[in-house]
Amino acid sequence: MDSKYAVLGKENNKKKSNGIKVKRIKLCVGNSSKLNGNRVANQQVTDQHDIKEAFVEDLKETRKLLPVYAVRNRLLEEVKKNDTMILIGETGSGKTTQVPQLIHEQRLEGLGSIAVTQPRRVAAITLAMRVAAEMNTEIGSIVGYCVRFEDVTSVRTKVKYLTDGMLLREAVADPLLKRYSFIILDEAHERTVNTDVLFGIVKLAQKERNEKKLLPLKVIIMSATMDVDSFRKYYDECPVIYLEGRTHPVTIYHTKMKQDDYQYAALCTIFQLHATSPANHDFLVFLTGQEEIETLMSNIKQIAKESPGPLIRVCPLYAGLPAAKQLQVWKKTPPGMRKIVLATNIAEASVTIPQIKCIIDTGFVKERTWCTSTGAERLRVLPCSQAAAWQRAGRAGRTARGAAYRLYTDADFAARKPHNTPEIVRCPLASTILLLIASGFDPLTFPLIDPPPEESVKASLLLLKELGAIDNETSPKLTVLGKKMTAFPIDPKYSKVLLSAPEYDCLDEALSLVAVLSSENVFHMPMHKREEALKVKQKFVSTLGDHITLLNVFKAFCKAPLKKQWCKENYLNHKNLAYAYDVRQQLLAICHRLNMTVTSCGTALDQLLKCLLSGLFTNCAWLRGGAVGGVGGVGGAKYVTCGGACAALHPGSVLHALRPAPAALLYSELLHTRRAYLLTVSVVQPHWLHQLAPEYARRCRITRSCTDTFKTD
Repeated sequence: MDSKYAVLGKENNKKKSNGIKVKRIKLCVGNSSKLNGNRVANQQVTDQHDIKEAFVEDLKETRKLLPVYAVRNRLLEEVKKNDTMILIGETGSGKTTQVPQLIHEQRLEGLGSIAVTQPRRVAAITLAMRVAAEMNTEIGSIVGYCVRFEDVTSVRTKVKYLTDGMLLREAVADPLLKRYSFIILDEAHERTVNTDVLFGIVKLAQKERNEKKLLPLKVIIMSATMDVDSFRKYYDECPVIYLEGRTHPVTIYHTKMKQDDYQYAALCTIFQLHATSPANHDFLVFLTGQEEIETLMSNIKQIAKESPGPLIRVCPLYAGLPAAKQLQVWKKTPPGMRKIVLATNIAEASVTIPQIKCIIDTGFVKERTWCTSTGAERLRVLPCSQAAAWQRAGRAGRTARGAAYRLYTDADFAARKPHNTPEIVRCPLASTILLLIASGFDPLTFPLIDPPPEESVKASLLLLKELGAIDNETSPKLTVLGKKMTAFPIDPKYSKVLLSAPEYDCLDEALSLVAVLSSENVFHMPMHKREEALKVKQKFVSTLGDHITLLNVFKAFCKAPLKKQWCKENYLNHKNLAYAYDVRQQLLAICHRLNMTVTSCGTALDQLLKCLLSGLFTNCAWLRGGAVGGVGGVGGAKYVTCGGACAALHPGSVLHALRPAPAALLYSELLHTRRAYLLTVSVVQPHWLHQLAPEYARRCRITRSCTDTFKTD
């Protein structure tokens, strides 16, 4: 360990204090439930109060096993001494759950409170519930959490777990973050856009609070792995504290040959291991998204009926899953049953799933990139970084010795990039820049660890100007519309859609549509009943496209008396529709606060599509060559976006087989896998763009060869 880093660990008389090592101990967040289960069984406790007391006592014992607890006094000295510090602690050391508790136990936060940020909502929720249990308090009291569309806190809350996006939104109303005396930025290595911006906001808030002699703000940056030197330099050479502590060893296996179909390879690996592994060895499989997870889940359940070995419980885990469903992952399985968790990269860090012994890593992740010339987002399935692969493997060593099976070769791993590319250099910035301007910061001079490309900032400012959110691009100030847009915790394009809806008398429909688009895929297509599911889907299909089809589904869902049964009969995803319903209620409440009148366009659906285009005008595509009839055939028609990118309709679109192919489309996403696909599309009239976004239409006219599609009637 470099001498410039302080090291905290269990004292050893043979070594100097700055080279202390931690005792090797078994780390297990699930120990509490295991110990509690044994105690309840042995003592045959039936009284609920006694059960709770035993559970709390076990949690206290589990805390004492963590490396952080062994060095708590030394750690608290560092916290008191430094306004800013970087804490590097290995996975399982207890830093995320214990550091906030140690600070609160000493009442170091004073009149303020402690904010602990997480990149993902599932981590914020589960960590808050864990800490609340350890502190023997109700969730929402002393310990709470705040994620998008869900605030479980109160005036008594002193330890608050929240997503970085929610803290960023709080900075709009309070740039100095005066309610907090401690801000802990956890999982700093993930480098999401919101996290990178928060680094700058808390740095400036800390400096200004010191200058104004306000309550001091202490900042702790935490991670298991990060580019320490860059962070240390950014925070004015602040001290770096290294917390020693080891997880259990993990054996890494690579495939001998390259796998062309990683989903099929994952399925084969699952059942090979299932036939040879003990029943109490649970599996964690990393996939790229909900669709893959649900397809593999269906296949596992079918094969498991005829497969030898213990019973199987399959649990999905992804960002769009409702919180109650996400928590099922942590539910203990009965003896003799194996749990197989199918997760996206949200399971890479912060969350600990007990009894995971085998990791099956497909080696891929969905990554968003943004084209500054067209304003289009591209969602691509790419190989994950080496750092992400190590994070995934580490999930198997949390409670005992484990194994990680990588479905790619050793040479493939060696050729991958070492770290994730920071989101801020590859993702759209309009939403972030809007919040920065609302907080009083200049986006052109705001301090960032890795500044985004200048063209990305300029393109985002131009988009905000064309959306009507800011008055100019050189020294931007929020317009009246822009101030209203910041009230919605959604992309500015969609907040513009909602704010434009009263003009088109379609706010009722716009709320429903934006809510559904905020959720994941609502259609469920089991492989063994695909034809039947497609037949049932036809009752909702609109010839105007996917957006109106989604609206039809949501309206029918709201009217259904027995929603779960109705969804099952219609091959629809109940949890995603229920989530969309909750989102709509939240968006409706914001509209009421803004005194917006909720009206319906009825059957005049052109009004709704025009309203949608008013916010998504950068997402237009035209039939290749401008031809209309007879184009398409197998594989669908070819379309060209504003920037000249060629893409086809996704096979899942209701317009995929429509003949003749529509002359112009509005799409929600541009997906790049092996081919480029337009996702969630609707038919629009070519001249609408010129009417609704004339400046953008003129720019497109210059960049595209087919200028005739922009002519007005």
